[in-house]
Amino acid sequence: MTDMRQRDFDRVVGKDKWKIRLDKYLVEAGLGVSRTEVQRLVESGQVLVDGRRVKSHHLLKGGERVTCTYETREKLDVEPEDIPLNVVFEDSDVIVVDKPAGMVVHPVRGNLHKTLVNALLFHCKSLSDGEDPLRPGVIHRLDKDTTGLLVFAKSSLAKANLGRQMEKRTVTRKYLAVCWGDMPQKSGTIDAPVGRHTFDRTRMAVTPLSSRNAVTRYTVSERFGIASYMELKLFTGRTHQIRVHLQHFGHPVVGDPTYGGRKKSALVDIVKDHLTRMNDLLEIIDRQALHAAVLGFEHPRTGAELEFTSPLPQDMTDLLDFLRRLRN
Repeated sequence: MTDMRQRDFDRVVGKDKWKIRLDKYLVEAGLGVSRTEVQRLVESGQVLVDGRRVKSHHLLKGGERVTCTYETREKLDVEPEDIPLNVVFEDSDVIVVDKPAGMVVHPVRGNLHKTLVNALLFHCKSLSDGEDPLRPGVIHRLDKDTTGLLVFAKSSLAKANLGRQMEKRTVTRKYLAVCWGDMPQKSGTIDAPVGRHTFDRTRMAVTPLSSRNAVTRYTVSERFGIASYMELKLFTGRTHQIRVHLQHFGHPVVGDPTYGGRKKSALVDIVKDHLTRMNDLLEIIDRQALHAAVLGFEHPRTGAELEFTSPLPQDMTDLLDFLRRLRN
């Protein structure tokens, strides 16, 4: 796979480059592109000498400032890897998989291995190409330690069609979660914009600054005093949306290390009548208790309505069993 990366060149020509052609100078300066490509950049006006457009054969005198913004094609070695997959559904257009905890969905620069995409490339041989070569076939994502259902596109038709369904918010995505404390209402909607955290850029937050609207509907299935078991439906798909919304609502997901679900000092007021059991819950599950349980969409080629369900993973089952014993 290859990736186009934008680069900026800004250099003052040394006096020893007197009477060298501009195109030759740029090749020797290490742009990493051919002389033919350099000439194309010059002719298109992407190369400026002291802020002016010139020709490729322009002779430099030394002391000029040469600037250029250009792209280079960078090879990215995203390799197929023989990693076990739980395939729920597959045909020539789409593949639906049930992701385990601890698996990243797609590679990122500097970490190109052991992701779900690596496994899918081995299983499917190919996925639909897109603008980002590190995310072939990717329609939506789950966090590393969130379990559950994901659909990937194997064909260009599926990639475009499923993308439109996501934009129109017609894809059904239901999650199951255990959050700290008693949710105040049986059901409700959290409508709060989500954007990058002001101080910690690795996290998201409910904020009016550089944010996008985010809507999550929830229904409480069971209450245990110390925690609540709930179903959540996404109407938007912002990064970490459910985790951020529940923290903002004062009921972070049990076990969530990023959004207050494992910080005992922050949980004291939420579970003040159950402090002796807080550690018990955190020993049962070492990740956020969040699972993508239902995924529904229209098949991109046939138009058939498809819906898939995934059973609770063992750690969340163990957590609920413990909570039910406590209640009884």
